[in-house]
Amino acid sequence: MSIVLCRIDDRLIHGQVVIGWGRPLGINLIILVDDQVAGSPWEQDLYRMAVAPEIEVRFVTIAEAAANMNEWQANGKRGMVLTGDLDTMAALHAASPDVVHRINLGGIHHRPGRRERLPFIYLTDQELRGLHALEESGAMITAQDLPTTTPVALSSLG
Repeated sequence: MSIVLCRIDDRLIHGQVVIGWGRPLGINLIILVDDQVAGSPWEQDLYRMAVAPEIEVRFVTIAEAAANMNEWQANGKRGMVLTGDLDTMAALHAASPDVVHRINLGGIHHRPGRRERLPFIYLTDQELRGLHALEESGAMITAQDLPTTTPVALSSLG
């Protein structure tokens, strides 16, 4: 089929991603894009434990993801691209804007300098400006914690 979800969630693979999104969307491929995790077999093992055996999980670097996005779009699997930060997703959008064009803000949690935009989204003003620039470049960005909740437009976050 194709990539059906591009999600930013700083917790990466966890129950809400696998059960809350994966089941309703029929996901059978999760592509976790994170340079650190791609180079850490023990972290990969931890994340794999949260995923049912019938779901394939690939741990790739940003460069590997950028090079393979069109293949994953056409490989016949229902895939989810998952990143832990805004910059990684922006890089993927720049590399493959036709594939990475609908972006879900799913869980971006509190850190110093961030403020609450939604109960599950905390952003600095600079991060928010970066998201607006990404949207101006053609991405469609919404915040949504679960598929059963109403998506919130980026413009509503500030």
